[in-house]
Amino acid sequence: MRLTGLHLLLSYQCTFECDHCFVWGSPFQNGVMTLNNVRDILRQAKETGTVKSIYFEGGEPFLYYGILVLAAREAVQNGFQVGIVSNAYWATGEEDALEWLRPLAGLVSDLTVSSDLYHYSEEQSRQAENAKRAAEKLGIPIGSIAVAQPEAVNAAQSVGQLPLGGSAVMYRGRAAEKLASRANSYAWEQFTSCPHEDLREPGRVHLDPFGNLHICQGISIGNLFDTPLKTICETYEPETHPVTGPLLRGGPAELAKAYGCKPPEGIKYADACHLCYETRRLLRERFPETLTPDGMYGIY
Repeated sequence: MRLTGLHLLLSYQCTFECDHCFVWGSPFQNGVMTLNNVRDILRQAKETGTVKSIYFEGGEPFLYYGILVLAAREAVQNGFQVGIVSNAYWATGEEDALEWLRPLAGLVSDLTVSSDLYHYSEEQSRQAENAKRAAEKLGIPIGSIAVAQPEAVNAAQSVGQLPLGGSAVMYRGRAAEKLASRANSYAWEQFTSCPHEDLREPGRVHLDPFGNLHICQGISIGNLFDTPLKTICETYEPETHPVTGPLLRGGPAELAKAYGCKPPEGIKYADACHLCYETRRLLRERFPETLTPDGMYGIY
């Protein structure tokens, strides 16, 4: 496995508990990276010889602002491109946003702000607009993420496209519990591939505060605090991994069949992620080191 991007979940904590969040971000989540953790991660990323970019995500990374700024600076000093994903809760005014972002100017090559009806009362929030104007003044490249409501996506699918600027919900994590009932549903047997992740050569993976390396959120392929990142990359065998193996052979439907978790008659699912997530929840006791941590499955 040849990684080019490493996305650090600096914390699972967040200012929101969005219904669509597949990492169960919450003010009540636990898990935060220390500066020593970040420095060890950067060292290991450099040792791979292939990782080029480091992203800081969450949860909400700006909750640990001092660590975020220093970590971004040290990542750049180590030769990495830096990105940050945030909900811009801190951009209460344009002047305020300028002060929050000023220490990151010249360090961040991609600031992505999430703004939609899950976060605020409007699709493009006042905070996102403030962050955009401040970032542009400071020369920080900025983009946005917006996730559409289930009903909007279902309506749009009938004419072949999502609402302008919107991405579809992926029904895993909190979305499986909160939003799946509002979506169209389909027979589980049809979900025979993973539509979102390249499980053989992912290019980028997520690393959480506990050291778990997620090839997809909630599916660990090793723990970087126990095994060097370079070793995990060199020894990863997707076809024999207990979860990615069945997914590669036949998607979430095969994962359910392989471990005797076929859904009861008449049970349908919103998408492949929904079936995969619900199947993994049933398998957590069997594969505790792989289907981890608890917080990724709503236990915190």
